Formats: sequence, C-alpha cells, structure tokens
Amino acid sequence: MASRAKIAADARRRVTVARYAGRRAALKERVRRAEPGSVELAAAVRELARLPRDASPVRLRNRDQVDGRPRGYLRKAGLSRIRFRELAHRGELPGVTKSSW
Repeated sequence: MASRAKIAADARRRVTVARYAGRRAALKERVRRAEPGSVELAAAVRELARLPRDASPVRLRNRDQVDGRPRGYLRKAGLSRIRFRELAHRGELPGVTKSSW
C-alpha cells in the first residue's frame, strides 16, 4: 500500500495537469510552428517554462486504483499485478480465469 501522501500528491498533480492542459497544448503548438532561432520561439519556450512543473503529464504516475501501488501496474485492469492476481483468484474479475494444463 502506498502512503496516503503519495496518493494525494498524484491526485493533486492530475488536477494541475487537467487545469493547464489547454494552455500547455497551445504553447507547444506555438513552439512547433515557430521558426528556429526566432524571437517568437524564445517567447513561447519562456512561457512554457513559466507553467508549474506539475502541469506536465510526464509527472503523472499510474497507480493501482485499490491501494495506490505504483509498480507493476496493468493498464487494462487499472490494478497492480499483485491486486489483479488476488482478485482473479477470488473470481471477482469478470472474464478472467486461472489457466491450468
């Protein structure tokens, strides 16, 4: 189980990313369209750097929805490998069966 502080920080980052998504996308587009070495490019990069660091989606971390574990995350299920196995063995995941041969 992840600490509550880590889970709360990740939730706070998700809110920040959503808040600045539009502005960040517009600035990235300005950077992409600007001529290399132009004043317009430098201004757009400077504005982009002025945004909060947590506004970048790269700083988000996929976490287990049940207990917040950051490692071994299975994207399709939204769970960590440990929690997925636990729930699958109990038969709580629809369509998931334990294979044996």
